[in-house]
Amino acid sequence: MKTKQKISLLRVSSVMLVLLILLGLCSVLSLAVGSAGYSIQEILKALFSQEDSPVKTIVLNLRLPRIILAILIGSSLSAAGALLQSVMRNPLADPGTIGVSAGAGTAATTILLIFPQLSASVPLFAFGGAALACVLIYTMAWKGGVDPTRIILSGVAINSVLGAYNSLLQLMNSDSLEGVLAFMNGSLSGRGWHQVQIAACYASVGLVMAFLCIKSANALQLGEEMAKSLGVKVSLNRVLLSAVAAFLAAATVSVAGMIGFVGLVVPHIAR
Repeated sequence: MKTKQKISLLRVSSVMLVLLILLGLCSVLSLAVGSAGYSIQEILKALFSQEDSPVKTIVLNLRLPRIILAILIGSSLSAAGALLQSVMRNPLADPGTIGVSAGAGTAATTILLIFPQLSASVPLFAFGGAALACVLIYTMAWKGGVDPTRIILSGVAINSVLGAYNSLLQLMNSDSLEGVLAFMNGSLSGRGWHQVQIAACYASVGLVMAFLCIKSANALQLGEEMAKSLGVKVSLNRVLLSAVAAFLAAATVSVAGMIGFVGLVVPHIAR
């Protein structure tokens, strides 16, 4: 038994090492490739040089922060998707399909279009919107307990309603849509070190909470009866896991807009 565990641990460690190496190679490639291509030698020379140059400015101020932001957003959405798939016991659940991202996006869009003076507080409002969407989903799904199928149906309904509200908001404020459309479509364009700092603060907290929820998430994957027999408070843990997923989704939406698909497909790739 111990030998099998050691082999399994070695296999997981090897896969993680290979993936980290691939991530590093892709990051280096991203620094070199763009509208202005540079060789690795040029990039290293510019980075370690004391003199300012166009290469150093582009790499340090444009490409590097976006790469770091993409890694933070990808990890946050992946963790959120994995948690929600455990809560719903459905492989198609993710922050985008059940309304969590829509709640965060709706709150952020409302602030950007109607209360632009509060734009600095978009992350907080995004989390509030995601949390409110979760509350509405659980309220609609509650019937002597929470059933995963009802949660998904409620989430799809909330997603549709919030999508209609966003469309109405955009029609009523068509003169102020320049920045909001990019936000709604999700983009890393124009993002810099300020957004990296915001995302790093929220993502680090959310990812730590997600790792602490691993045992509960695995128990829920086994089924409600099995989880109860293991001493897991099913309803409470579903609410807690959903709250962590909402926090992670809101963190990504607030800095990069509505980015979908990552939270759906990455947990499957990891499995």
